[in-house]
Amino acid sequence: MRRLENKVAIITGAASGFGEGMAMRFAEEGAKIVVADLNSKDANRVAEKIGENAIWTQTDVSKRSEIDEMVKDALTAFGRIDIMVNNAGYSHRNGSLLNVDEHTFDLITAVNMKAIYYSTLAVVPVMEKQGGGVILSTASTAGLRPRPGLTWYNASKGWAITATKSMAVELAPKNIRVNCLCPVAGETGMLATFMGEDTPQKREQFKAVIPLARFSKPSDIANAALYLCSDEADFITGVALEVDGGRCV
Repeated sequence: MRRLENKVAIITGAASGFGEGMAMRFAEEGAKIVVADLNSKDANRVAEKIGENAIWTQTDVSKRSEIDEMVKDALTAFGRIDIMVNNAGYSHRNGSLLNVDEHTFDLITAVNMKAIYYSTLAVVPVMEKQGGGVILSTASTAGLRPRPGLTWYNASKGWAITATKSMAVELAPKNIRVNCLCPVAGETGMLATFMGEDTPQKREQFKAVIPLARFSKPSDIANAALYLCSDEADFITGVALEVDGGRCV
């Protein structure tokens, strides 16, 4: 029996990068997938790759109405929600904290923080009725060991880690486990934003602080997410799992 057989998972930011990796990996293990993303074209592409066990939704996670619609679509298609993955993320470009305008700051807090609040309000009542579930968020090593240049992004990921731990304690009596992943910078569309510019020199500078000497890959994050969302992790909650090649040691 596959590890997520008969489970239904919503994954935000699932049209590319870590989210696409999770969607494909979860589907391999038997899950039915809701591919949620603002990018409808690539969300549709990922859902089509998975096949009949997936639907896609065009979802702006910064808006509660769209989160609620995403959850409604999941229930209409599959009848239940076992796993909620808050993976959509947003960052300002690496640089001075004084140069981040208010609009960008608001987007960071809306996508990286408020979306977790909205999705929790939407899925916890569903999971409670079912007898339990799993909530997983993509945080970052930036929330554990922040460095200059990404201050407001770092702060949002620190918030996600603290929210994860508090939610885990409060939701444990409902049999809802809550964890988060802390990836190091990865080969995704956000890499250039994290570095400030994508040059061979910048890549080497970033890799130099990772003991295993490479960036993370979507498969690294997907395999860690699979474990935390599976029944194998039934006794694990409130964890911020570092998937970072030793970056935070």
